[in-house]
Amino acid sequence: MPELLVELVSEEIPAGMQQPGAAALARALAEGLAERHMALGDDALTPFATPRRIGVVATGVPAAEPTRTVRRRGPRVDAPEPAREGFRRGLAGTPHRLEEVEEKKGRFLVAHLEEGGAPAAAVLKAVLEAFLPRFPWPKSMRWGDGEARWIRPLHRILCLMDGEVVPLAFAGLEAGERTVGHRFMAPAPFAVRDGAGHDAGLAAARVVRDPGERRRRIRAGAAALAAEAGLTLREDPGLIDELAGLTEWPVPLVGRIDDAFMALPPEVLTTTMRSHQKYLTLDRPDGTLAPRFVVVADLEASDGGAAIVAGNERVLRARLWDARFFWDTDRARRLEDRRDALARMVFHARLGSMADKADRLARLAAGLAER
Repeated sequence: MPELLVELVSEEIPAGMQQPGAAALARALAEGLAERHMALGDDALTPFATPRRIGVVATGVPAAEPTRTVRRRGPRVDAPEPAREGFRRGLAGTPHRLEEVEEKKGRFLVAHLEEGGAPAAAVLKAVLEAFLPRFPWPKSMRWGDGEARWIRPLHRILCLMDGEVVPLAFAGLEAGERTVGHRFMAPAPFAVRDGAGHDAGLAAARVVRDPGERRRRIRAGAAALAAEAGLTLREDPGLIDELAGLTEWPVPLVGRIDDAFMALPPEVLTTTMRSHQKYLTLDRPDGTLAPRFVVVADLEASDGGAAIVAGNERVLRARLWDARFFWDTDRARRLEDRRDALARMVFHARLGSMADKADRLARLAAGLAER
């Protein structure tokens, strides 16, 4: 059976919206085809997503919508002529067989119509053109002079059915047979014919299509860099998922944390690196935090990544200067020395001040601890 390949290329899609977007596209295709009696198998759809594209490969797509006979009951045989004529007029242009059928409530005109038979490309065009304008992005935008909405400005649509272009249109774009690779390393468009060729062509153009493969590369590359330095990678599946959504061609690189900042609590260091910079952290053999981090670049730099690492080390120094300032400022005055200020803050009109609340919590904590 024929294969369907759909891809929509845009500006960078937020990491958390890529795979849900691809899943929504796959679900809409499955439901749209099922409504036209062209249901696919459970494993027929393979969605994919990168920072700049979402898409789906569907195998086993029927070549055409199946034909079927539909029974349509009209007015009674003895109904006024305008009613009978209106029924016949509604059947004009549609292959059908008209007969009179005796039923409990009388004798009726019944038409047997032949429906379906549309080629798969026509069905897919109708399904996608109906769905894309109402794509369920959590947030969407307009751009240029058009009214179409997408998560980010849409640049290109690829849609092939058994190697032939499905002529759908959306957002001022017409589907074609060409896609693009990595924005910087391989930006030139290239033609594809099927899902396997699309995957291989993107890989040659420095794009890993499968999110799972990008996650594997990030983790394996970071772990290898850690091992070279005699360290271990601190497991962080959530951050690796996010990094897979930020890179089309992930290249892990290792950087250094200035020794001056290693006196900060590990929680301060890891929070600064993870939340603000999306760095993976490394541990020494004894389990303590190592003065190293892994940054995942989205390209293979000609200098081996030296400039990327130096730039990220510079940014991290600035972040950690801020973190150390706030850490030192917070510790300049002990918490118990701040208690007097709580008495001036109203917690609730009938429950007293924040100091009263603190006293109640202290008594409750002591009682709970004894139990």
